[in-house]
Formats: sequence, C-alpha cells, structure tokens
Amino acid sequence: MDSLAAAPGTGPATSPLPVLRKPRPAARFEDLPTDRTLVMGILNVTPDSFSDGGTHRTPDTAIALGLRMFYAGADIIDVGGESTRSGAEPVDPEEEQRRVLPVIQALVKAGALVSIDTMHTSTAAAAVEAGAAIINDVSGLTIEPGMPELVARTKVPYILTHRRGDALTMDSLTDYGNVTEDVVAELSGVRDKLYAAGVAPEQIIVDPGIGFSKNENQNWELLKNLDQLFVLGHKVMVAASRKRFLGSLLTVAGKSAAPLERDSATAAITALSAAKGAWAVRVHDVGPSLDAVKVAARIAR
Repeated sequence: MDSLAAAPGTGPATSPLPVLRKPRPAARFEDLPTDRTLVMGILNVTPDSFSDGGTHRTPDTAIALGLRMFYAGADIIDVGGESTRSGAEPVDPEEEQRRVLPVIQALVKAGALVSIDTMHTSTAAAAVEAGAAIINDVSGLTIEPGMPELVARTKVPYILTHRRGDALTMDSLTDYGNVTEDVVAELSGVRDKLYAAGVAPEQIIVDPGIGFSKNENQNWELLKNLDQLFVLGHKVMVAASRKRFLGSLLTVAGKSAAPLERDSATAAITALSAAKGAWAVRVHDVGPSLDAVKVAARIAR
C-alpha cells in the first residue's frame, strides 16, 4: 500500500516527517460501507485534549497518527483544532485553521475520508475547500448563524450534536425533564434552522452529545434509549470514547480510570451502539471498535 509518509527509521526518510507521494483519488462519502456501523477516528491537533494531552499538536505528528488510523481501517478521520472538553478555552478560528488545514490536505491526498470537527463557520468552509467531506459541529444550541447556509451551499453531510451552552458553561446546564425526550426536541429545534437555510434532510446526522451538558446518569440514559433518536429520521452517531463518565464507572480504589484505560469500555459501547443501529461511532482507538462493529454486523446478518 502506498503511503503518504515513510515509516520512521526506514528508507531515505529516517524520521516521521511526511514524505509526499502520488495522491490517491479523493474518497467519497457515498462510497462508505453501508453493511455495518462506521468507525470515525479522532484526531486532535490541539495542545489541551482531555485524552492525549496534546501529543499530536504538530502537523507532522498529527498526520502520522491520522495515517495509522486510516491504514488500521478507520472509515473517517475527524480532524479538530479546538478542544471541546469541559472548561476548555475558545480558540481563534485563524489559529484553528493553522492547526488543521495542513493535516486535512495531507490525509485527503492519502485517500482518507476526512471530517472537520469545528464550531466555526469560517473553519468549516476552509476545511471543505481543503477536501474535508463532512462537517462535525458540536456547538449544538449555540450554532453560528452562518453555519446552516454553508452546509446548504456546500451540500456536505453535517453532524448536528446536542449541546447546551459552551465548554465553560455546559456542566451547569444539565436540568432536564426527560433527558432523551428533551435532547430529541432540542435537536429538532436546531434542525429547523438547517431546514430553513435549505439543508436537505439526508445531509443531517445527529449526535446525542454524550458528555456535553449531561451528567453521568444522563449519559447512560441516552445510551440506553439511543433508538429513540431515530424518530428524527436521520443517521445517528455516538461519540462516547474515553469520556469522563466511563472513568467514573471504572473507578478502582477510589481512583477514576485514566482516559487511556477506558478503551475497552469504549469498545463495549461501540458494540451496543452498533446493535442499536448507529450509523457511526467516534473513537480514539480504531482497532477494537472496528472489530466490535464487524461482530455486531455479523450477528445481525
């Protein structure tokens, strides 16, 4: 398999710096597998990610990780340049674009299908121009006014995530009557803005926003009732990978499991979400979740 980057320590390139090779044909959304739940690999090009602590903050290290996920079988690589963890400080769109655009361009040239994880209309537009095929927007109820028009104009798929408030306020906004019913209703309200701008129903993918303006019990309740989101009539994505509520569940001797110790629990959620009909799962560790969706698809066959 041709690679965008030479393996570290081999050939004329003896470092992980990318060596550009012949571009592959652009991957297309419509060519994604339809016989199983998809696996989206998370690629954070940030200095303050809750999961990896900024390990892949430079374009070179991010590209290398993206390629590893791609060759490991990830269907989509989700590239983000702004942490959305609780308490994260906002990032200027220009800085966000400086982080993500070189990574998107390189991965697209390698043949990967790339999504842009952003809340900023300008970054989403620049990423689509660079080759991103999906916009993954976790802004939720605070969606930027220009985003619906951009989605309508570009006709790219759009992941609509449920979230109240922003990274600095969302943990205080967990008052629900019935969390599943309220999430469905609030997603429907944002969807109306997309429809009003001319976005087609088939462009929209919904994400219940696990960990965003939800407490631990509410996260579990949403996962338990995931099938209720299908009433909206859209594909459903689940993004629970390594999140805090998993660490709490796996507490040992009073100590919450660290993010890197939560991958087995993440794979369990992947299997259960796939069994419920999720379109995709968004995960840090691609391999176990890819195995899980294949098992779920075989059982359902």
